[in-house]
Amino acid sequence: MKAMPLEKRGISTSRVVFGCMGIGGGWNHDPLTKEDYTIAEAAVEAALSIGITMFDHADIYKKGKSESVFGQILKNRPDLRDQIVLQSKCGIRQSDGVLPGRYDFSKSHILSSVDGILERLGVEHLDVLLLHRPDPLMEPDEVAEAFTQLKTSGKVRHFGVSNMTASQIRFLQRSIAEPLVVNQLEMSLARTDWLDQGILVNHKEGVTINFADGIMEHAQMENIQVQAWGPLAQGIYSGKSLDNATNAEKQTAALVQQMAIEKETTPESIVLGWLMKHPAYIQPVIGTSSAERVLACKDAVRISELLSREEWYALFEKSRGHQIP
Repeated sequence: MKAMPLEKRGISTSRVVFGCMGIGGGWNHDPLTKEDYTIAEAAVEAALSIGITMFDHADIYKKGKSESVFGQILKNRPDLRDQIVLQSKCGIRQSDGVLPGRYDFSKSHILSSVDGILERLGVEHLDVLLLHRPDPLMEPDEVAEAFTQLKTSGKVRHFGVSNMTASQIRFLQRSIAEPLVVNQLEMSLARTDWLDQGILVNHKEGVTINFADGIMEHAQMENIQVQAWGPLAQGIYSGKSLDNATNAEKQTAALVQQMAIEKETTPESIVLGWLMKHPAYIQPVIGTSSAERVLACKDAVRISELLSREEWYALFEKSRGHQIP
């Protein structure tokens, strides 16, 4: 079996990542409750039970409470830290009512963000740190200084990015000694412009595609792990109400359900398996806080290996709402 890009970098991890944005209560500064912890613990246990060993955070998730509640879980299970891969993100600064929302890749902000992340998680190091969204004021040499300090101090072992183009990654990598090992992007059966970008070359329809050219090819050539956020498309194909859905969404949901029955699995596993069949070895980041829905993803790897080329294209075509050129 082909090795994942992260495995080639010496990072042993699962094919699916649990995204922790959903745990930690509300998007506010209210104290964590016993219920918040119970929900988070159930979701994490469900993830571990189906073989997920990588957990994705960001310093802004639930205003830091997602990391805090996960830190409580680690405190109660100290053996768990050595069994998992911890990833977090920094670089987004939300508006506080006085200062504007902004991106910040300054050295001081990256360093202080990591200190906050480690404190909330209650750990000594992150396995992977991602820059969350591109900062127009980014100075690669300054980012490189921050990364070097974090690496030297042992606070971060590997670095990556999120929502970046191939050219932005190359621009940043020119200054950074450490290889950028991840690029996290929104990708799903409902968000297929990353595929349309390639198949609509020399088609008039292609001029409307906004997904930057070359991201997928660059990742595969440079052994950068592509991670997909939003891979379940908010459940539109796996149980969400279709009352306001488009015809394409309804037809795709029906096909997903049909395939799930035929392959004796869940719609969630079909949707993730479709994404994971791509040769870039895409790693889905599931963001649900529902333990039941996490468990529904257990067959994703098996489905990625079972789906035929024809079945993959059938799902792709249905989701597009019209034939492939």
